[in-house]
Amino acid sequence: MTAPLCLTLLSGWGVDARIWQSLAPFWPENVNVRAVDWPGYCHTPPLSSHTLADLACAMAEPLQTQSVWVGWSLGGLLATALTAYLPEPQGIILLGAGERFCADDGVTDNELKAFIRAFERKPYSTWRHFLRWQTQGEPDPRLAYRMLSDLLVKPAADTATLSAGLNWLAKIDNRKRLASLSCPVIQLVGDADPLVGTPQRLKSQVLADAGHCPMLSQPALLAAALIQQAAACQQTVTWLFSQRRGYGYYG
Repeated sequence: MTAPLCLTLLSGWGVDARIWQSLAPFWPENVNVRAVDWPGYCHTPPLSSHTLADLACAMAEPLQTQSVWVGWSLGGLLATALTAYLPEPQGIILLGAGERFCADDGVTDNELKAFIRAFERKPYSTWRHFLRWQTQGEPDPRLAYRMLSDLLVKPAADTATLSAGLNWLAKIDNRKRLASLSCPVIQLVGDADPLVGTPQRLKSQVLADAGHCPMLSQPALLAAALIQQAAACQQTVTWLFSQRRGYGYYG
């Protein structure tokens, strides 16, 4: 009997788990979905030291191995990076994320550095700017921004947590990590995502008529895609396990 399908949803920079609420009507009853917050967001205690090792300790329970991790944007970068410290899940779905955040024809290194400097001067207004920036690729950017603004009246994390997140956006490079993972990794991207460069887009499966926030503009399409890809991850893991048993491997 196939085990129940479990998804763990991980949000991106400056945005908490409420971003996934719009998908709730589209989850089948037989799918277990858990949206979790990163440390420092909403009511989750912040980290005392913003290292990946400390982050892994804090996320060891939420990031269950019998689950497919869905990491959006920074959430995808962090989910991948944390496999260096935690057991691998059944699969990882990177939504609007890839090996690195910056790309020559996406968000460049210089643009991110300028954004970080602006955040240091004016955290709140820079955060608001980022909300507007990431909705620009949606079919109706104004509506998407209004939905996001209604959902997030103020940042759900303190300035130190947000600054640490920007530091991770700038520094995490998962090229070696992705090449060494044994679990399936699937990449999804909106066809008009303004934060993703062409090389990353070519490696990804594309969501039509969506930008960086398909949970706002295409919730039904996104939920269906996540279920389909998570099921494929689970099937791959089940097949690999059966092959190992057939050859006498139980490690």
